[in-house]
Amino acid sequence: MEKIKVVDVAAGLPEAWRSAVLGETGGARVKALRMAGEGLPPESHAEAEALFVVEGRLELLVEGEEVVLEAGEMYVVPAGAVHSVRPGSRGVLLLVEG
Repeated sequence: MEKIKVVDVAAGLPEAWRSAVLGETGGARVKALRMAGEGLPPESHAEAEALFVVEGRLELLVEGEEVVLEAGEMYVVPAGAVHSVRPGSRGVLLLVEG
């Protein structure tokens, strides 16, 4: 397998918040996406998901609590937790979901 430049993959995506699968490991999918400033409505998932900010800033509301991640920081959204992306989130995100 060759190296993947996550920032370049995210920059090449046709739309913000649309992900590209980079690979799979142990049944989990690793995705890259580009954040472009707009918020996203609340959602929840049956499985936990890990969010790692490659560059930029991600602002979340998780079960009513504000969570702000800067480049180099990661947060795991627990399975079933209602979460939304707040306006102002920009940059590149690496997402790992089961």
